Amino acid sequence: MPELSSKLINFTDSVIRRMTRISNKYGAINLSQGFPDFDPPKEIREALKVAADKGPHQYSITWGAQNFREALAEKQKRFMGIDIDPETQIAVTCGSTEAMMACVMTVCDPGDKVIVFSPFYENYAADAILSGAVPIYVPLNPPEFSFDKEQLEDAFKQKPKALILCNPSNPTGKVFTLEELKYIASLAEKYDTFVITDEVYEHIVMDPYKHIYFASLPGMFDRTLSCSSLSKTYSITGWRLGYVIGNKRIIENIRKVHDFLTVGAAAPLQEAAVTGLKLPDEYYEKLKNLYTRKRDLFLKGLDEAGLKYVKPQGAYYVIVDVSEFNVKNDLKFCEWLAKEVGVGAVPGSSFFKEDINYLIRFHFAKKDETLLKAIERLKTLKEKAKFYKE
Repeated sequence: MPELSSKLINFTDSVIRRMTRISNKYGAINLSQGFPDFDPPKEIREALKVAADKGPHQYSITWGAQNFREALAEKQKRFMGIDIDPETQIAVTCGSTEAMMACVMTVCDPGDKVIVFSPFYENYAADAILSGAVPIYVPLNPPEFSFDKEQLEDAFKQKPKALILCNPSNPTGKVFTLEELKYIASLAEKYDTFVITDEVYEHIVMDPYKHIYFASLPGMFDRTLSCSSLSKTYSITGWRLGYVIGNKRIIENIRKVHDFLTVGAAAPLQEAAVTGLKLPDEYYEKLKNLYTRKRDLFLKGLDEAGLKYVKPQGAYYVIVDVSEFNVKNDLKFCEWLAKEVGVGAVPGSSFFKEDINYLIRFHFAKKDETLLKAIERLKTLKEKAKFYKE
């Protein structure tokens, strides 16, 4: 049998999705893969019933149904403060996962370099490798997860084609400051680099922090590929509706890549999701308040369990320090945690390029009763960890 592509040896399957399977195997509460266990807004569910009956059931326009793009452009204009042309500046994709891959494939040739902050959502390195690009990792230093300006400029001096920016950040919950974003923008302009943003948690930012769209910074729209999705904002992760916003030349080419990757996102789901895009601004305020309350509930439980963590500023993840348990292999520890404690988590090593194996990630996008049940189980961790062996 011929050899398979050598690119595949440079990454594994998704550790996040693997931890869901392990959680299911042991009946653990799944705080690993970040999806809610509560329903989307009623308005969207009712719209889906109508779409299931009336359609459309055939292909939509490859780069997104007309009414979906128009509603998306209007909604994002309100929050980004940018006029967006639904005809030329939006490409609708099968989730933000495809959006990010399409962006990297559009801007990079084999051998091009891409800056990736570490820790990072695990797809980013795989996107670069599958596109034939070479990741350059720049550390975000805990506990603030800030970057060193000299290290970042050293990475830019290697003439990368793009930088990938996740804001708010998965897995840390960091929200980049205006000063940090302006510095990245200055380097992107100085070294003529694209910035590919992953902003799927754009509406899950806790006070006093504020999300600033990178494309809204002076002079940045034309070099920014703004990726996001409806998954987290409307609790519809299974619908796989994502998008890229950018200038006409960029989007024209992303649409070509997208066409041959997936043809198009699901037509009836786009139809139903238009209702979500038209929800009033108070929906997003309630969403922020909901996740702020869930964060505080879960962090209170971690305090009661005596666990150390980094308080997230946005998104719905918490990085927890398990170094006190003498963890040498965080993947084995997370498997043990699911089996013996009954709570699923993601090993931090799947997010870090650095050799870090003492951090794990939980998420709190769950019903209160689910979080309280998980907290009760985590309160047994210290006692059970006395018998943990690798």
